[in-house]
Amino acid sequence: MIGPDIAGIAEKLGAAADSATAIPQLAAETGLDVDAAYAVQTALLQRRLDRGERLVGLKMGLTSKAKMAQVGVGEVIWGRLTDVMRVPDGGTVDLGAFIHPRVEPEVAFLLDRLPEPGEPLGSFADAVRAVAPAIELIDSRYANFTFSLPDVIADNTSAAAFVVGAWSPVPDGLDNLGVLLEIDGRVAQVGSTAAILGDPRRALDEGIRLAGRHGVRLREGWVFLAGAATAAVPLRPGAHVRAVVEKLGTASLRATA
Repeated sequence: MIGPDIAGIAEKLGAAADSATAIPQLAAETGLDVDAAYAVQTALLQRRLDRGERLVGLKMGLTSKAKMAQVGVGEVIWGRLTDVMRVPDGGTVDLGAFIHPRVEPEVAFLLDRLPEPGEPLGSFADAVRAVAPAIELIDSRYANFTFSLPDVIADNTSAAAFVVGAWSPVPDGLDNLGVLLEIDGRVAQVGSTAAILGDPRRALDEGIRLAGRHGVRLREGWVFLAGAATAAVPLRPGAHVRAVVEKLGTASLRATA
């Protein structure tokens, strides 16, 4: 039995991202399952590496009930981050490069060493050099921002861009910090880091475990986005976005038309 065309699906998704053009879902038509979807994600990453991008970290997706409900998918997933996706704190993004961008507030970790799968949370501070507030810009390549689980995995979990605020030492507790997402100075979403698997540190453990299933191990110096603390908000031209995380500070970006 012939399986899905991994390279062909990756090319369709990559072309959709490059041209900022939405495409229909692919999983049902191609028979894509979760394992094959991660193979597509790997091929999609290789496409980026071949043109000079560097892998700089991993990100988690669907780590909160709000995000699961928003997109109709009920399983935690992971994706890859490259240097080209990173936007400086306070920097701008060109909305012409995206299809239907949305923003969400997150917590980012800077890895100090390679964590071991299943490592106790008690040794977390030894593995993580610093923590920061962050913003992820997500942009599904599928029409109407609608997809199945294999579809979104293949599409690198809708990853498009990210901003990391100032790094700071890891505080004693990360499990119930207040989170705000502000658009043009007005509060658009209110949440808590408890929405990220109950504690953002658990997201790192899940990322190690899930990525490890596909032969990917986190590296020293990588950025790790733990997942969104609120539902995502559509990003409009001219908008100024600020994520505020209690005890950690802020991260911001501005959208151009």
